[in-house]
Amino acid sequence: MEGINMKKLLKASLTVMMALTLSACGGSKDVNIGIVQYAEHPALDNAKKGFLKALEDNGYGEDNVAFDDQNAQGDGSNCTTIADKFVNDNVDLIFAIATPTAQAAANKTTEIPIVLSAVTDPASAKLVKTNEKPGGNVTGTSDLTPVADQFDLLQQLLPDAKTIGIMYCNAEDNSIFQADIAKEECAKRNLTVVDKSVTDSNQIQQVTESLIGKVDAIYIPTDNLLAEGMATVAQVANENNLPCIVGESGMVENGGLATYGIDYYNLGYRAGLQAVKILKGEAKPADMAIEYLPAEECELTINEKVAKKLNITIPDDLKSKAKMVNK
Repeated sequence: MEGINMKKLLKASLTVMMALTLSACGGSKDVNIGIVQYAEHPALDNAKKGFLKALEDNGYGEDNVAFDDQNAQGDGSNCTTIADKFVNDNVDLIFAIATPTAQAAANKTTEIPIVLSAVTDPASAKLVKTNEKPGGNVTGTSDLTPVADQFDLLQQLLPDAKTIGIMYCNAEDNSIFQADIAKEECAKRNLTVVDKSVTDSNQIQQVTESLIGKVDAIYIPTDNLLAEGMATVAQVANENNLPCIVGESGMVENGGLATYGIDYYNLGYRAGLQAVKILKGEAKPADMAIEYLPAEECELTINEKVAKKLNITIPDDLKSKAKMVNK
């Protein structure tokens, strides 16, 4: 019995020693990256996927990188808490997805490189000195949408529309910036604007309802709050024969009529390539211009199910080049 117990004890000791050795080997990573995403919706999810793929393609995968992946759940105070954590942990790089997360991170450190994505205008958000030459520890990729092309699309699908409700979150700098561009487009096209903003998700249904009977269509830019609450907008709008032209394809999949917009996976991938250059010491954020997706990487998306519900005929030339969804 004693011999058997001794063998068991030795075997157990060896198992523990091996586990500790493996833990020590596997627990040490070459690089630590903090990822903070403002909220959960397809556009931001895809930006993160593209970023991670670019890193993996260039030798920065889970084998040698420790990723601290955090989601602020649309809460500004969470953005600050997460930024504090990354700074205290002294991560090698922060990837900030959307304007509020990038602002929170930039307010906490001027030393740790920050690569942002899904930020419309980093300069107006006071994240960089200029978009051409950031001058600090922040760079990244902008999700400035082709607003003019989106209004071309609106007028192709809705040629009789004369009054447009521009709906956005007034707590997001990126949304205000795009809403202003949209108003300029309406002025160029002699379209009447009804300006409607929301501050939190509890207002989305009420504000959408307030547009019924007053506008011919709703335009929503790449707005984090409304992207997250797009199903609520669509439920009200589509039941009242009110089409929505939106800022990105995820919003179309959640009930918007159509968009000509940014491919957020490609946007995140470009941000990932920037991060690779920084991690390899090949470039510094201060000298890396904010990057934009070229027009050929934007995508036309149309919700065929919504079009049928609203009795909207999709021109053949649009249908032939569009990604059609039926949700």
